[in-house]
Amino acid sequence: MGGGEPVALRRMLRDLERAGDIARIRKDRYVLPAEADLVSGKLSIHPAGYGFLTSEKSGESDVFIAAENVGTAMHGDRVVARISPETPAGRIKGRREGRVIRILERAHDTIVGTLQRSRNFYYVVPDDPRFVHDIYVRPVAGARERQRSAADGTVGDKVVVRLDDWQSRHVNPEGEIIEVLGPASAPGIDVLSIIRKYHLPTQFPSDVLEQAERIPQTVDAQQIAGREDLRNQFIVTIDPDDARDFDDAINVEKLAQGGWQLGVHIADVAAYVEPGSALDREARQRGNSVYLPDRVLPMLPERLSNGVCSLNPHVDRLTHS
Repeated sequence: MGGGEPVALRRMLRDLERAGDIARIRKDRYVLPAEADLVSGKLSIHPAGYGFLTSEKSGESDVFIAAENVGTAMHGDRVVARISPETPAGRIKGRREGRVIRILERAHDTIVGTLQRSRNFYYVVPDDPRFVHDIYVRPVAGARERQRSAADGTVGDKVVVRLDDWQSRHVNPEGEIIEVLGPASAPGIDVLSIIRKYHLPTQFPSDVLEQAERIPQTVDAQQIAGREDLRNQFIVTIDPDDARDFDDAINVEKLAQGGWQLGVHIADVAAYVEPGSALDREARQRGNSVYLPDRVLPMLPERLSNGVCSLNPHVDRLTHS
């Protein structure tokens, strides 16, 4: 066997394991999951501690995971579970039951919660009740609470914790505070906590902003050529006055032969976002704009979302109609 083949083989085995096509068991042996009564999938944890594993294989029923069989898996993780030969009395009848034996992929590397303190240590209570364990955080060695640095936060603060590798269920998970959001009761901290909880991006990469800045804010004659011109129609946007953007519009016309014609007009974002470009990649990663009570996290930079792709009155705009 050549020198590079073992590395390629290990990479192939790792990829097959992550895909759930094979499962690694004791002594680094591999088996087909179905033949070893193993199921891989996403774990959903109930605040009471038990969970359900949704199989990645279509048509397979969920697997019930009792709290004592969850191990160190957390809500949202991709895991491998071994199916129990029998379902003990008193559990959910008619449903397969299993035990988590391996974590394939952690769903979260950070957790948002409230900083608290016991007599001997600091810990964070997660905002999401499906994370059922408090997280121990390391304070400044030998410091009293009033002497701790601002970066460590104070009791009652909302904080973001980066999780350490958690290997044993017999001890609580540990982590490091990487961001102090502020006092839990302070205005705006609840919204900021939601942004961090769902890992929502608040900034655009520089190459995305640079590409957006190169897009003209007006429509030129070359862009209009070949398009149907509807600028003589009475068209109105349907977004309210306090909307964050105006990307939908309609017009209604009574037909001479009876009935009505409805025109629906949507901002033609594709005219400005070239497939495979930095703008396109960032938009795909975000998937959509997120609307929060006090702000919007747009899918595209504001120069597009509130500029040339916003159907403002008395300016030319490109649309799909």
